Amino acid sequence: MATFQVWAPFARERVEVELTHSTVPMERSAGGWWTARVPGAGHGTAYSFRLDGGEPRADPRSRWQPAGVAGPSAVYDHDRFEWGDGHWRGTPLAGAVGYELHVGTFTPEGTFAAAIQRLDHLAALGVTFVEVMPVAAFGGQHGWGYDGVGLYAVHEAYGGPDGLKAFVDACHSRGLGVCLDVVYNHLGPAHNYLSEFGPYFTDKYATPWGRAVNLDDAGSDEVRRFVVDNAIGWFRDFHLDALRVDAVHALHDERAVHILEVLSDEVDAASTTLGRPLWLIAESDRNDPRTVTPREAGGFGVHAQWDDDVHHALHALLTGEREGYYADFGSLAALAKTLTRAFFHDGTWSSFRGRTHGRQVDVERTPAWRFVVALQNHDQVGNRAAGDRISATLSDDLLAVGAGLLLTSPFTPMLFMGEEWGARTPWRFFTDFEEPALADAVRQGRRAEFAAYGWNPADVPDPQDPATFEASKLDWAEPEKEGAARLLRWYTALVRLRRELPDLADPRLYRVGVSYDEDARWLSIRRGAVGVVANLADRPAQVPLDGSIDRSVGHNGVLLAWHPRTPPPDTDRIELPAHSLAILGLAR
Repeated sequence: MATFQVWAPFARERVEVELTHSTVPMERSAGGWWTARVPGAGHGTAYSFRLDGGEPRADPRSRWQPAGVAGPSAVYDHDRFEWGDGHWRGTPLAGAVGYELHVGTFTPEGTFAAAIQRLDHLAALGVTFVEVMPVAAFGGQHGWGYDGVGLYAVHEAYGGPDGLKAFVDACHSRGLGVCLDVVYNHLGPAHNYLSEFGPYFTDKYATPWGRAVNLDDAGSDEVRRFVVDNAIGWFRDFHLDALRVDAVHALHDERAVHILEVLSDEVDAASTTLGRPLWLIAESDRNDPRTVTPREAGGFGVHAQWDDDVHHALHALLTGEREGYYADFGSLAALAKTLTRAFFHDGTWSSFRGRTHGRQVDVERTPAWRFVVALQNHDQVGNRAAGDRISATLSDDLLAVGAGLLLTSPFTPMLFMGEEWGARTPWRFFTDFEEPALADAVRQGRRAEFAAYGWNPADVPDPQDPATFEASKLDWAEPEKEGAARLLRWYTALVRLRRELPDLADPRLYRVGVSYDEDARWLSIRRGAVGVVANLADRPAQVPLDGSIDRSVGHNGVLLAWHPRTPPPDTDRIELPAHSLAILGLAR
């Protein structure tokens, strides 16, 4: 016996659940819900819904789409999976180091099962949680995942719901938490039939990616429940530890209680029920600390948010790029501000936006671990015309300096897959839409977007070309090469040092001291009894130190240096080779 339910207030006369050999009428109940109990149906039973005799449609809350989003749904019994993580009690976000990966390009096979075989690499690297890009079922075989349609199902090409559970179980067995990227601001265009069922979307607002989800218009109570139930299901049924909520600035909601506040309240309640910490991480470009301000203090209560200003400051400084949103960045002063204030734009003029932007962070009350920062991530690589990583243009020396500045920052650092060895493979925008008109629209739209920024459209890879997808897969032979292996050892040492030295994980922004010389291009950072000094110039530099050296630690005070020939510091300065970074023990 299986019970089928669907919210379909737009159905005028009837809703039926269509099985392989029969069609069963459903009973209307309050609030636009329809229900049917079907004897003999169980795990694996294929089904669809017909509204008023129309075409069969997948269940909006389908847990399993074995034939993809274009096919029927299938009954899925969560209790059939045998978990092995009974010992798992969650992982703290404070002090964490993240690692973002895309299942389809993390390995040549592009599956959860293949990704499990690489988890020992992540454990050895020392990261504490894996952030998985969206896996909600979407059209085609491969894509970034932000065009999900079956938000409750797991993309079958990756391994389906059992595959995700096995991946999470394997992560937990290695001490790794798992964060899943979820998208609630829009749905994908391929086989998206939610608007036939009910008022899932609204025309009050617009998003760059599709119709806005209805969070505050008529009928939005059930839509909000759809979102909240989805979030809690990932925690409860798939044992996830965190959700990264995509583009929350596109969650248009004018109700008195914003959907983010509702989500954070429900997730905190689920954390108590499940007996382990659960985290919400927001992607937001508003630079508004109220996102991560606790609810009792008048904020939304989201636990952390991505902080792109740190990325922009690092990227522009290392690469020299000043186009687009990098225009206001690139100076040591900009980096110093983000390292001590979290946001560069905190009520200041943004030339890219043509207006003032952001709000100041209360550094006395807001711990830095609430800001997730990156030197590279899927957005900042994949949304470049050619999908080129910074390793395509920077030397290993500058890559190492960037890693040192990221991993000694007071924030929650996150790496992008392959970054740890300076991967040379690009990571491009790729899609697999089966509908010719949709495929061509995506292709032309991508070229037009970059043409507006001065790129030659002929240089923009065709997102529909399978070669674009294949080129984006990591090359796992690279870490065995000498230069890549050295960079990997550097990343591993930095992560270990961050774990071993409490001062490096100290989240108090007001205790971070930064001095710099814009002309000489050196930077000196004080983190308690730890000093981080960097030379970004292409010549040696004498960098003054903030405090005296503690020669009882490290190699005469040098805890870690990118250039092993870095001499021990004098009492008040250190000589650094070009493009280098050193971490020093300082007297308190």
